[in-house]
Amino acid sequence: MTSAELLGIPMPKSDRVEIYSGVARLAGKLWASRHRAASPSKTAVAIVHPSSNFLGHYLLAPLAEAGVDAIGLNTRYIANDSALIMENCVLDIGAAIAYLRDDGYDHVVLLGNSGGGGLVAMYQSQAESPTITATPAGDPPDLTAAMLPPVDGLIASMAHPGRAIVSTEWLDPAIGDESDPSQRDPALDMFDPANGPPYSAEFVARYRAGQLARSRRIRDWVRSTLDTLGPGGDLPFTVHSTVADPRFLDLSLDASDRRTGTPWGSGLAASLSPASLGHATSLRSWLSQWSVDESNCDGPWHLARTSVPVLVMYGTADQVSFPSHAAALFEAVPHGRGTLIELPGAEHYPTSDPAHIPLIVNHIVTWLEEQGLR
Repeated sequence: MTSAELLGIPMPKSDRVEIYSGVARLAGKLWASRHRAASPSKTAVAIVHPSSNFLGHYLLAPLAEAGVDAIGLNTRYIANDSALIMENCVLDIGAAIAYLRDDGYDHVVLLGNSGGGGLVAMYQSQAESPTITATPAGDPPDLTAAMLPPVDGLIASMAHPGRAIVSTEWLDPAIGDESDPSQRDPALDMFDPANGPPYSAEFVARYRAGQLARSRRIRDWVRSTLDTLGPGGDLPFTVHSTVADPRFLDLSLDASDRRTGTPWGSGLAASLSPASLGHATSLRSWLSQWSVDESNCDGPWHLARTSVPVLVMYGTADQVSFPSHAAALFEAVPHGRGTLIELPGAEHYPTSDPAHIPLIVNHIVTWLEEQGLR
């Protein structure tokens, strides 16, 4: 019979107040949920995301039932990415991998789900050959001096290539005044019916250029503000309209069998919703997490520096992780042990059709066996 337990993994220390809760800071723990197989498993699959709470991830119990121990791993930024530093997420994963190794597992595999795809590639890259000595703001940690045990395999499931990459693809270029989202440039407004959908190739090209320009305006303001604040300074700020990728409304772009819209709704209301991506952030977090020019978390770049087997799975009905995202990750694998699996009809959250979950688990278990990781 399978069983579940809560793990309290010692958290790497930090001199900065990065999480509001004093109780959480004093506990000094990273929280994880381990689901054990009925028979002892020498393989652990650790499922991770920069900030999502994975204690109840939908793959945990099914993987255990298939004979593989599964760990839903959280970083210190569980359910709050407003001050998230990607480099600290790497430290947190390192602490968890060391914990699992000490607990006797012969094989540890990292599974990055959604925004975890870029993160697990970044982790393994820095575990195998560390290069990052500071955050983009010049703060610790120095990953070249960190204890980062390499894992034995990587899985990217319904994954993005990196938070900074995907947030730039979603950033609304019609916003010209960062303090007033009601002021919109109609020439760059994907929600204006005059522009589509469908969107012309010329509009999409202008739109993508406008997204990059807005990202760089925010970056320049962040840099200027940090210079004004001086060493150690930081401030919170808001980024408006962050779910505005033309692919959400025009299904001919990055074509798949997804439905129109996003998991958070459709149209401008979803883009402005406080619950959508990356609205609340700090200056230092924005550079580390969201700046496409400065973030260290570029999944394909890091994946190209790894030597372990890689499995990339994507759903053809996924509304937010598109076929090109899976292709970018798969094509970055620098050796012959990369596997790309298409999941017909699977959405970003396959719990909407539970029949997909045993298929995903079967692909994972088969791949583990093929790679000698089980």
